[in-house]
Amino acid sequence: MMDLVVRAPRLPAVGESLISHSFKTSPGGKGGNQAIAAARLGASVTIVGQLGPDRFGEILRTGLEADGVDTRYLTVDPEVGTGVAVPIVLDSGENTIFSIPQANLALSPAAVERAADAIRAADMLLVQFEVGMEATLAAMRIANDVGVPVLLNPAPVAAHPEGMLELASVIVANEIEAAALVPSAAGDHTRELAGLRRSAPKAVVTLGDHGSLIDDGAGPDPIAAFAVQAVDSVGAGDAFCAALAVSLCEGQPLAAAARFASAAGALAVTRAGAQASLPSRREVEALLANR
Repeated sequence: MMDLVVRAPRLPAVGESLISHSFKTSPGGKGGNQAIAAARLGASVTIVGQLGPDRFGEILRTGLEADGVDTRYLTVDPEVGTGVAVPIVLDSGENTIFSIPQANLALSPAAVERAADAIRAADMLLVQFEVGMEATLAAMRIANDVGVPVLLNPAPVAAHPEGMLELASVIVANEIEAAALVPSAAGDHTRELAGLRRSAPKAVVTLGDHGSLIDDGAGPDPIAAFAVQAVDSVGAGDAFCAALAVSLCEGQPLAAAARFASAAGALAVTRAGAQASLPSRREVEALLANR
């Protein structure tokens, strides 16, 4: 996704025009962000996705390849534009995002099947809700068939096929997503976490600057956040997901992996932009060593 980033003092009221601080384009997208974040943390990464036949698509592919991401399964739809998102970044560092996936939603299960060998050879498959659901489901089934663990980040939260959550090995949801996925427990993070755990062996609910709650079957365990000066929270959740996946693939238990992920997410909020803010392995390890 190409992010069209607006920085503003606050959200406008309905019908209000509000003078804002700035505008810029910035490479993003949940899948793209997580791929680059994992690569910067030392993983070998292949991305499966779709772009449009436009300049945004060219920029996104170039950026992924510059970080060493394998883009051989990044196809181009000749009739649909590259996905775009419009993050509104407030002075507090918080953000709200309009997502227009375009080519992402046109990704077909057939395109995913062409990447089956890469999925089967992976240590972990990361999936989000920013591409077509049938394509995502196809990828999860390929992974499940050969025992490749699946980290599902159900963002942006959306209607999904029955049984999809049960194909995940790890579910990572923020407060809004957790409430939508477990509506009977909305607002009660411990119960939301328990609800997610009924679908997957491991679950995480991220709580922004309040840290996260994790559960791998031993009950809820809080993971503290790292105190940093927030500049822009766009991409922080993707940094967290990628870092969690990398750490789990390295054999770390969920608690240690979540602390590593918290450090990556914290560093991401200290810089503006999505992919521009994603930290290196050295930076994450330095933060962990100093806290």
